[in-house]
Amino acid sequence: MSSTFSGDETAPFFGFLGAAAALVFSCMGAAYGTAKSGVGVASMGVLGIYGLIIAVIISTGINPKAKSYYLFDGYAHLSSGLSCGLAGLAAGVAIGIVGDAGVRANAQQPKLFVGMILILIFAEALALYGLIVGIILSSRAGQSRAD
Repeated sequence: MSSTFSGDETAPFFGFLGAAAALVFSCMGAAYGTAKSGVGVASMGVLGIYGLIIAVIISTGINPKAKSYYLFDGYAHLSSGLSCGLAGLAAGVAIGIVGDAGVRANAQQPKLFVGMILILIFAEALALYGLIVGIILSSRAGQSRAD
């Protein structure tokens, strides 16, 4: 008897773990980037919002009492949360390192400001890619069965 073809008691655990991972890791990245670089708080808050968006998408797709929430769905939500959360963490670390070095370089040579902003935008794109992959993965949940 395989738990993939019937409702499983552990499936909602993995789904909620994915929602928590998206929120926690994204906010950790945002906090690290803000603390390390001191660049604008508005740009760092976007990383946490990405995690919040995925956590809300995942949590609306989980119904622990339903018999139709399969283990595949739980793993899809877990992978969705981890992809968004870890991408947000990586983006926060990258923004923190680039922002710290950029602020110090800008103090010595002000014409480096535009280059610093461009590099910060590219580092922010990491989290946006994680959000897109997370949305795609969470949309795969529910397609585990042939209705």
